[in-house]
Amino acid sequence: MADREFDIIVYGATGYTGRLVAEHFVREYGNRDDGPKWAMAGRNLEKLESVRDEIGAPKSTPLVVADADDPATLDAMCHRTKVVLTTVGPYQLYGDALVQACVKSGTDYADLCGEPVWMRQKIEQHMDAAKASGARICFSSGFDSIPFDLGVLMAQKIAKERFGKPAPRIKGRVRGMAGGASGGTVASLTETMKAVAKNPKLVPILTSSFGLTPGFEGPDQPNGMIPRYEQSLGKWAAPFVMAPINTKNVHRTNFLLGHPYGEDFRYDEMVLTSPGDAGKAAAKAMTDMMKNPFGAKPPKPGEGPTPEERENGFYDVLFIAEMPDGQTLHYGVKGKYDPGYGSTSRMLAETGMALLQTDGEGGIGTPGYFLGETLVERLREHAALTFEVED
Repeated sequence: MADREFDIIVYGATGYTGRLVAEHFVREYGNRDDGPKWAMAGRNLEKLESVRDEIGAPKSTPLVVADADDPATLDAMCHRTKVVLTTVGPYQLYGDALVQACVKSGTDYADLCGEPVWMRQKIEQHMDAAKASGARICFSSGFDSIPFDLGVLMAQKIAKERFGKPAPRIKGRVRGMAGGASGGTVASLTETMKAVAKNPKLVPILTSSFGLTPGFEGPDQPNGMIPRYEQSLGKWAAPFVMAPINTKNVHRTNFLLGHPYGEDFRYDEMVLTSPGDAGKAAAKAMTDMMKNPFGAKPPKPGEGPTPEERENGFYDVLFIAEMPDGQTLHYGVKGKYDPGYGSTSRMLAETGMALLQTDGEGGIGTPGYFLGETLVERLREHAALTFEVED
């Protein structure tokens, strides 16, 4: 791909999140001679020109017209670039032709997908062809599921260094978070539920932690849907709405890497509340909210928080690695900016940069599998994430 016109194309740049991804490239790499050759893509040239000017991108920033309903435009776009970053979802509605175009052209791809049924279908349809063409198809390159995928990866690295072997059990616990769900996340969940309702055979993919590891079914996993008291932390824990996708990606990374965490690895994610009766009540209330996690008026695709709300958002996740002899390791991942937009857009952009920075075999995988510590370092330097041992 050395002769491709662009390093990265941001597809969906006129949408809410796509615009934030484009802003990241302007902010982080706009004045650097060693920055990537990047372009903005979308359906409408006039809207692309307007967004380019509004975000302060140079007038010389290339604009590419491409439409999910016109596969020929997607094919042409993919042949012009080394990496495509797409924010055009729900992916089960708008992603099929782009994945196929990237696989066919050997173009690396990253998205923000949290749609496990669609992801499993793409694995089954395109895994062999992606390996053959060299295309790295990197799903879930935002808040779902980079902090969790890479948090477990790094916690296991430290566990091996400290204990001589990986931890067979890790708990992911969200200690704090500010920032609402994205409209895209809501739309994706809605479409996934529609797909499962039409085809009940898809239910096991949605409910199993091993829904993205075809051919491998690991041990029974902890039930993160029931409130529990975390004795070691002195707090109650409640279900976490993103756990059904994050746990699948963590297990897929382990699967693709050849099970460095072990074939008996067990993992779950929950949200911490507080001690005592107040924490118990909060955990129960959060469990009840799982029936309708986005409330009566969920955000619509394209809707999002104000710049001030994005700036003031954050998240703080603790990973507790537990060894058979009772020893433990605490590892923290923290992010500045709201998780659904401000941080997610930075994570997707840096996934693209890490794909440029690395080589590897083609296939359909995860950020942890394809990029590992290379992406961790980029996120530390360019996306205001921290990854660090806490004990």
